[in-house]
Amino acid sequence: MNVPDSDFKTLLQSYKTITVYGLSNDPIKPSHYVPVFIREKGWQVLGTYPKEHNVGEFQIFKSLKDVPKEDRKFIDVFRSSDKIPEVVDEILELGGTEVLWLQLGISHPEAEKKAENAGIKVISNRCLIIEYNRNF
Repeated sequence: MNVPDSDFKTLLQSYKTITVYGLSNDPIKPSHYVPVFIREKGWQVLGTYPKEHNVGEFQIFKSLKDVPKEDRKFIDVFRSSDKIPEVVDEILELGGTEVLWLQLGISHPEAEKKAENAGIKVISNRCLIIEYNRNF
């Protein structure tokens, strides 16, 4: 993680759109209710999920490559820690990402370092709801 906690508020205020990698169709999962919360606080939220769904009325893309480049600047990831190297490789291949946010319980130091070395701001093991409530 290369972003200090003290910069979270400014960072969040700098982006109007958050793309959620792995936005679930199950309303009881954090990968669904966290995006709902963030959308209710004013951000535009898009999602990726391999199966089509319209739960929560989000715009869902089958993969990150289908998300318009201008909407891939801030990516909030809900994938297991062992999948993060694949996610980082995909992000780096596509380009355009400025912030990689790994939700609470998710981290992969080597993959995070790779993203950081590519100039991406990386936050790991943090929940957007908790950080929103702490900073706003």
